[in-house]
Amino acid sequence: MLAPSSQTKSKPPLERVFGPHGWLSRSHPRYEYRRAQLEMAEEVESALENRRPLIVEAGTGTGKTLAYLVPILRSGQRVVVSTGTKNLQEQLFFKDIPFLRKLFPNLQAVLMKGRANYLCRQKVYDMEKQPGLLNLEEVRQFARIEAWEKETESGDRTELEELPDSNDLWRRLDARREACTGQKCPQFDRCFITKMHQRANEADLVIVNHHLFFADLALKQTNYATLLPDYAAVVFDEAHEIEEVASQYFGLQVSTYRVEELARDTEVTARAKELLNPDLSAAVESLRNRSALFFDLFPSAEGRHSFEQRAVFLETSHGPYSSLLNALIRLESELTRVQGRPEEFNNLARRAAELRTGFETVLEGQDKNRVYWWERRGRGLFLEATPIDVSGILRKLLFERVETAILTSATLAVAGSFTFLKTRLGIQNAREKIFPSHFNFQDQALLYIPAHLPDPRDPGFAGLATDEVVELLKASRGRAFVLFTSYAQMRELFERVRSRLRFPMLIQGSAPAPALLKKFLSSSHAVLFATSAFWQGVDVQGQQLSAVIIDRLPFAVPTDPVVAARVRQTNEEGGNGFADYQVPQAVIALKQGFGRLIRSEDDYGLLAILDNRLVRKAYGKIFLESLPPYRRTQNVEEVRSFMQKY
Repeated sequence: MLAPSSQTKSKPPLERVFGPHGWLSRSHPRYEYRRAQLEMAEEVESALENRRPLIVEAGTGTGKTLAYLVPILRSGQRVVVSTGTKNLQEQLFFKDIPFLRKLFPNLQAVLMKGRANYLCRQKVYDMEKQPGLLNLEEVRQFARIEAWEKETESGDRTELEELPDSNDLWRRLDARREACTGQKCPQFDRCFITKMHQRANEADLVIVNHHLFFADLALKQTNYATLLPDYAAVVFDEAHEIEEVASQYFGLQVSTYRVEELARDTEVTARAKELLNPDLSAAVESLRNRSALFFDLFPSAEGRHSFEQRAVFLETSHGPYSSLLNALIRLESELTRVQGRPEEFNNLARRAAELRTGFETVLEGQDKNRVYWWERRGRGLFLEATPIDVSGILRKLLFERVETAILTSATLAVAGSFTFLKTRLGIQNAREKIFPSHFNFQDQALLYIPAHLPDPRDPGFAGLATDEVVELLKASRGRAFVLFTSYAQMRELFERVRSRLRFPMLIQGSAPAPALLKKFLSSSHAVLFATSAFWQGVDVQGQQLSAVIIDRLPFAVPTDPVVAARVRQTNEEGGNGFADYQVPQAVIALKQGFGRLIRSEDDYGLLAILDNRLVRKAYGKIFLESLPPYRRTQNVEEVRSFMQKY
């Protein structure tokens, strides 16, 4: 039996775990010896012992999760594992960790999510006294939450399976920082966040997701208490997502939702404390009115837009922007004037001040490493200030402070090189390894690139692409994901295709993503039309998914404000924004999309991309060199022949 130890000489070789006759072969029901898994584990163990960064691309089927978990648990160090999604977090905690306790019986692991995933007990008790429920459905939901609060150990909302993903009542009851009074709260000792932190301080292994990790890293720049305990090393699983998540947390966002939540929370708290005086009530009403006037200045078009014309909002000292700032100052002042005010009022005043500073940063900021933009999404309007380049921030706050950072994914390299990743993230002096998948892609997959279709930007593309998709779905007998880079293109082709085929047709947006995937798996010969939500993190093994069809190379929209700013910065620094940023980013996205198909040695099927720039353009070579060695064809008859065998 192995035990965690910091003494290298006391550890048996990892082959005793991963080798042909090792512990895994005796313990895992689906064990298969994979040399790449053993070698990856050895690389991870070496990185931990030598305290140096490591970048590992491990192809699908390598078994990378156990390849990093076992060395971590042998190290005797506290290590944070950061995953791309909450689903992967839960897989690690509820599936992999219980299995590894057979080998490491004293293992202490903790699952940590963001505060919004946990119930605030004090908010539940306050709502019992001052009901703020809108309808009978909320009354029913609150009764269920009340009963659950008395029995749950974790307070994690995933235990409430019947609660919809987007639920306004939960937002009023969750434990997010904005309304937390910390140690002054009567429920501090019973708080689910307090208990989670206590478990983390005793754990060997702390499992988080990228959002929580970078929220914590951003907090390290402030005076607020950080979320994670001290740790010696960090492993990033699905590390290709780091740049976008880090950009979110080292950026700044203000929105209609933040303003309305501040106004609502002020009213609810003041009523609960019987402190809603006329001056405070008038300040709240003023904030609502003046924010509405300010946000009405923005066009109604949905989507992401550059904020190049910020100056027009600053033209007069009595305009909507200045009035909004004055309303926030007034609210902050009224909250701090209340005699004997409770701690909740201090929190609300702080939020008003933070919101005012946020508006000033987004409207008046001149940081050359930030891009300023706005987005209208559904009922919300969001104003953003996003770092153009996070490499310097990550180098300073992460890679120079944490001796061992291990980055892994099935999709990190571009044409066999990690240059793009290292440049974007600021990681230096890392050891680099690529472990190809052991799957036989030549036999298991056929890559089809139709030569006769026009450029996807051509007006006639949609009609011809529809014909192509219909023929491919006939050949695959449904059983397919049809993936798009744009919602508009997805909806157009869905409407064109579904009337021509009898297979069950599903489309993203018609139900929550987990429900859609469940329906796909339970429906014979189903076809799912989807965008980014299904490009990665979806694991469908077996014949149910036998084709992945992609409409075009997944280049980010060039007019997107963040993409445009990064391209411009790359050009200004002497590089080529298209070749050095857009192409590598699209290569990694395409690898993710194609990675949905072959998930086991028994999988087979068709990969099709309806964009023949892959073979017509010089940059197409970079895409092809980055993909596994699929057998390729431009002949649809070969596709039919290949699929008939399965």
